Amino acid sequence: MASHLIQGRTITMPVRVTDATVCSAMYPVRADAARAVIAYSGLDVAEVLPGKAVCTLVFVEYRDSDLDSYHEFGVTFLVRPPDASRARSTGLATLRKAGAFVHWLPVDQGFTLEAGRTLWGFPKELADIELRLSSPYKRCILRKDGRLVVDMLVRPGVPVAAAAATPLTAYTHQDGVTRRVPAKMWARGMRVRPGGALIRLGNHPIAKELSELGLPKRALMSTTLRASMTFGTAEAA
Repeated sequence: MASHLIQGRTITMPVRVTDATVCSAMYPVRADAARAVIAYSGLDVAEVLPGKAVCTLVFVEYRDSDLDSYHEFGVTFLVRPPDASRARSTGLATLRKAGAFVHWLPVDQGFTLEAGRTLWGFPKELADIELRLSSPYKRCILRKDGRLVVDMLVRPGVPVAAAAATPLTAYTHQDGVTRRVPAKMWARGMRVRPGGALIRLGNHPIAKELSELGLPKRALMSTTLRASMTFGTAEAA
């Protein structure tokens, strides 16, 4: 069982999250624009429809985890596995094989920042992340360097059954290396709805990047859930 020393603490793999609230919205964006954003990774976006990729915005409150409690916001893109055929395909088959490339991942605590960058190459950086989760309407206000990036509201959806354990594949890129991160999630209290998310963009460069992808716009779907998770050892992709 691999272990790592982070700020004087021993972290053993896999890293475990016991309790978290996850709120997300998936947006259809132009595949060529998304490819330009993540070109540095060497990965290719998954086209769910011809010429359409998916950008997911997600905010998370980690209440109990091996990396302490913290808030997080993510900008991710569905991507094809690096070893996938060069011939592009679309539809459900593409979605089943797709992973999530983590393009930007601000957090509000220093320990998880160092651990995330060291263990997996996650692009974590410090930001001010205000989460309002006490009502059915979940809201995140994200500021970086004193500038608003995004104000995001996720409306309540309808309850749906969740799989007992869902395997996930995340991809990261740091210092010229693209990595694959295996993960699992156990979801409960999941609610889903078409659309269901509102976002307001600020004047930060990441907000400008999101606007160039065509946001704000209607989401494909939004989701809220409580979760437990594990994150395994990263490998070169």
